[in-house]
Amino acid sequence: MSIPIVEENIVISKFSIVKNSKEEEENFIKEVSYVIKDIDVSDLSDSNKLEDTTNSLASSLENAWRMNSKQVNIMRHCKSWWNEECSLALSNYRSTRSLDNWKIFKSKVKLSKQSFFDLKIQKIANKKRGPWELMNWVNKRKLPTIKAIKHNSQQCHDIDNLWNALHSTFNTALHHQVDVDVLDEIINKLTSSWPPFSKEEFKITIANCNNASTPGLDKLLWSHLKIILKDDECLNSIICIANACIELEYWPSYFKRSTTVIIPKPNKKSYDTSKSFRPIILLNIMSKLIKKIIGERLQFIMLANNFIHPSQLGGLKFKFTTDVGVALIHIIRRVESRT
Repeated sequence: MSIPIVEENIVISKFSIVKNSKEEEENFIKEVSYVIKDIDVSDLSDSNKLEDTTNSLASSLENAWRMNSKQVNIMRHCKSWWNEECSLALSNYRSTRSLDNWKIFKSKVKLSKQSFFDLKIQKIANKKRGPWELMNWVNKRKLPTIKAIKHNSQQCHDIDNLWNALHSTFNTALHHQVDVDVLDEIINKLTSSWPPFSKEEFKITIANCNNASTPGLDKLLWSHLKIILKDDECLNSIICIANACIELEYWPSYFKRSTTVIIPKPNKKSYDTSKSFRPIILLNIMSKLIKKIIGERLQFIMLANNFIHPSQLGGLKFKFTTDVGVALIHIIRRVESRT
């Protein structure tokens, strides 16, 4: 019986907090809490001071990440189910090349996969989600054939050409002129006040945020922020910054920083054009939180003042696909009654 040869993997390094490394993650959360508590928000009277405060926050968060993250190697075996027992068994097999150690390694892998997916299934069952949530692990994933992207009939073989191709596709609205005269057609309404943000608004909004969301440049997850903002000192500091943004009508540059990830669209016949891909913009979590709260309040104001047409159902709270179906049936029946 031949013994399989497990080759060494190509290694890519990055800095990260290893998943399920409780101590490192807790230290990072504590450090971020100290950073937010130490922010001086006593004087945010102009945009320059607000800019300096948020830039200082950005630098402190970056330092907290550097202190608590470590270099990890991304290898072929960096799977969600892979654990230390699998690594040890693989190391033992590579050192001996014995059939017994190979069988031990395969057994460890099998047990690790079973326990990992059993836990995932249990979580989905407890949350009363549909069975389609399990399809990510059942269906085979077809890897698309990626070809060199063409732009202006030329293939992009270097980073500069690729950047120009993607930038010209995804950022076509940049510097695009907009006709603001359409705003003159809007009926004037009474000016309403904008009360300061409350703690309850922040708590309700952040409680509904998905912990699985990918972090931005600040490396903070929603699960981290939920723990941090339980401290009233931290929450008050963020509320002061949010209120200053509204009062000064200024959005700090730190809140505008983002990273863009380009991913392929599914089920495309060819991936040789930039339109076969789509960008995902990852913003810093503080800006995402404040924008969510502003959006929640704006939606309430617009609905309360009838600024939104009754036929507009997309993106609104308490509106579902069933509402669209009912509206469509109503329109069809009205047309039928006329004929």
